[in-house]
Amino acid sequence: MDINKKIAEELKIKVWQVEAVVNLIEEGCTIPFIARYRKEQHGSLDDEQLRNLDERLTYLRNLEERKETVLASIEEQGKLTEELQQKIMEAQTQVVLEDLYRPYRPKRRTRATIAKEKGLEGLANILLLQMTERPMEEEAEAFLNDEKEVNTPEEALQGAMDILAESIADEADYRMVIRKRTMEQGVLHSQAKDEEAKTVYENYYDFESSLKKLSGYQVLAINRGEKEKVLGVSIEAPEDEILRYLNKQVIQKDNRNTTPWLEMTVADSYKRLIAPAVEREIRNSLTETAEDGAIRVFGKNLQQLLMQPPIAGHVVLGWDPAFRTGCKLAVVDETGKVMDTIVVYPTEPQKKIEETKRIVKGLIEKYNISLISVGNGTASRESEQVIVEMLKELNKPVQYIIVNEAGASVYSASKLATEEFPEFDVGQRSAVSIARRLQDPLAELVKIEPKSIGVGQYQHDMNQKKLGEALGNVVEDCVNHVGVDLNTASAPLLEYVSGVSKAIAKNIVAYREEHGRFKSRKELLKVAKLGPKAFEQCAGFMRISEGNNPLDATSVHPESYAAAEELLHQLGYHLADIGSGLTGLSLVTKDRKGLSAKIGIGEETLDDIIKELEKPGRDPRDEMPKPVLRTDVLDMKDLKEGMILKGTVRNVIDFGAFVDIGVHQDGLVHISKLTDKKFVKHPLDVVSVGDIVEVKVLSVDVSKKRIQLSMIL
Repeated sequence: MDINKKIAEELKIKVWQVEAVVNLIEEGCTIPFIARYRKEQHGSLDDEQLRNLDERLTYLRNLEERKETVLASIEEQGKLTEELQQKIMEAQTQVVLEDLYRPYRPKRRTRATIAKEKGLEGLANILLLQMTERPMEEEAEAFLNDEKEVNTPEEALQGAMDILAESIADEADYRMVIRKRTMEQGVLHSQAKDEEAKTVYENYYDFESSLKKLSGYQVLAINRGEKEKVLGVSIEAPEDEILRYLNKQVIQKDNRNTTPWLEMTVADSYKRLIAPAVEREIRNSLTETAEDGAIRVFGKNLQQLLMQPPIAGHVVLGWDPAFRTGCKLAVVDETGKVMDTIVVYPTEPQKKIEETKRIVKGLIEKYNISLISVGNGTASRESEQVIVEMLKELNKPVQYIIVNEAGASVYSASKLATEEFPEFDVGQRSAVSIARRLQDPLAELVKIEPKSIGVGQYQHDMNQKKLGEALGNVVEDCVNHVGVDLNTASAPLLEYVSGVSKAIAKNIVAYREEHGRFKSRKELLKVAKLGPKAFEQCAGFMRISEGNNPLDATSVHPESYAAAEELLHQLGYHLADIGSGLTGLSLVTKDRKGLSAKIGIGEETLDDIIKELEKPGRDPRDEMPKPVLRTDVLDMKDLKEGMILKGTVRNVIDFGAFVDIGVHQDGLVHISKLTDKKFVKHPLDVVSVGDIVEVKVLSVDVSKKRIQLSMIL
């Protein structure tokens, strides 16, 4: 198989592009580096295309390795024919390859192998060839053997049928047809094991759907219900049609002596061996497809969450709400430095509301706090009521925002948090995290395992390795897209920079602590274990403000500094001129082709340099919608049908989007209520996490804590 050609066909790109990317990957380049700094070599493929290419490359290379193993195994058995070898070499998927290998795979003792040990293979051949003119019972007489416990013709025939049943089940072509027909015509059923039980799976207590029409979220929900022993699940295949097909393949002659026996053999082969295996394979395939879809949605949600704009320039009070143990507060200055921490008790059982208001007012006055970031966990509602009352009593403008605190407790109990704040308890660390994730969501959320951030669907039920890798790639792409401040970035943030390992990230921080601020990117080469290759991969994503070279504050790669300086020289500028941005630079550089030839760089690189010199160190997150800040509180009981409210999209799933409208219970906008302007294949086509949207209240069920919303106003 020509892997590069196949990938090019699948991704609808050119073979030379695939070859270029494969070469770069083999040279040790990362995807973010290839996407940003090697555009000329691969024709400006984007991050997503490059990730898909890398994923398919790994899969197809593993497939080729498996083919070699399979061929060697069959050849060792002396059973490899030219025809079989060609079929194996042409296999496009692991499933097809394993179908072909099935008859030759070493087996445990089966009914068929036991029958062969009893010398019944000859009888099986007589039955299969359908040549006999005698009843099969008479043919079986010749195979009776007391020593091998073949005492009756019926026992002999059963053994012969077992041999044939396994042979039929191992036939790759049959399995492919049966799998395809089952997938096209099969129906999945799920039933409750206890119909009286109240569970979240009630929608699936008596459920059926054709396999073709099953949604990913339905597959994952049914799987979980089955795992929790709430549901029984089965697949109904077009059995009669499949048996007709198998009989036609196996029974080649009209022989009344053999046909009844072969029909019984075919039925046994299908029901005992083929059907259970095909059902298992189809359910695995459905699950894998559903998982891949859920991972894509999770990745998109995570990307939107990480790319939310920082709220800069505010001293923030982080508020981690609780009842019995009190609310933990942390004051964090504009740079994220912790200024103060304290515990207050405005909630049950203490209810020291006035004392809390006095303490918080004092903190606001002392540190000039302008924003309060409140976690949305237990006692958040009660905390919000106190905060709103207090804000009304202040003479200065202070706003608050409810922050999704998913993962804050995971972070606060982690080794990383212990190292960062050894003197704090978990509540104080959590309050710091809640404050900082408002100031710079990306820098703070990278400290938390991505799947704990809470913007996914059924994330605990899927392949954890695949999920972890996919989400790690999303974080890596986001970090490198934004870039990091080399002099303030934490080790967890640096770990996601292209070419930087965990050890190198720690060494960068250690070097900074020992030698002070980095003055230039070149200084990175003095960091332990950070060699020329790692420098090439990471340097462009590291930013140094007020360093020796103004270009160090931009995303221009050091390898292009000479070109950038030559460009400035050609246009009559100097390095010192780029500090505040050379607006209008793109207007005076219309002849990109001639200019790139004169300077000696590609047009794509020239475009990137010009964009960066116009807005040096620009933050792509600034283009995202800002979070909704509040000064008043709404209660679920205040909601009325028809109300129009502004909210923030918190999570997007297969069947809709959850929107925070400020009442501590996110409302659901069903996929059918997202828009009336077009057919919506997936909610992500309309909304993303972090979007600010206007919604209409359709219905409110206070007892079930359910709010139905619509974006069709």
